[in-house]
Amino acid sequence: MALLEKTKVVLLACGSFNPITNMHLRMFELARDHLEDTDTAQLKLLCGADVLESFGVPNLWKQEDIEEIVGRHGLVCITRCGTDVDKFIHQSDQLWKHRKNIHVVKEWVTNDISATHIRRALRRGQSIRYLLPDTVVNYIQEHCLYNIESEQRNADVVLAPLQRYSSGTGE
Repeated sequence: MALLEKTKVVLLACGSFNPITNMHLRMFELARDHLEDTDTAQLKLLCGADVLESFGVPNLWKQEDIEEIVGRHGLVCITRCGTDVDKFIHQSDQLWKHRKNIHVVKEWVTNDISATHIRRALRRGQSIRYLLPDTVVNYIQEHCLYNIESEQRNADVVLAPLQRYSSGTGE
């Protein structure tokens, strides 16, 4: 019996993952299941619908970077409740041009977990059990992350990649 030759795919994910949730990890599983039956390129961006829609935010992404990512490599986009990925692709000339390089994977287990909701629950002292991997919960607790004090301490911090957009000078 001959072995089937598999196409190797590297998925590159971006986002804050702040903190990483089970849904962030699930994106890799969904992408694997989707790409298992397709003959695809070797490198793709793995993202949620929110990251794809961020391509439309002025000055957040360089147009040539979007062209490189979507045109040359392609992406796998996992849907999310309340987003219409197909509509967003249709409304963007750049994404429409490369629509064959965009694999939209429908999440069949609807879940509105987001890192923003997790941080809010932690600030309020609410349980996040079963929403994050146990090791992540333990790390957050050990380092006292996302509580009111730590959030206030970091309220005015602008991450280095965003500093050029928040300085008001532009480029």
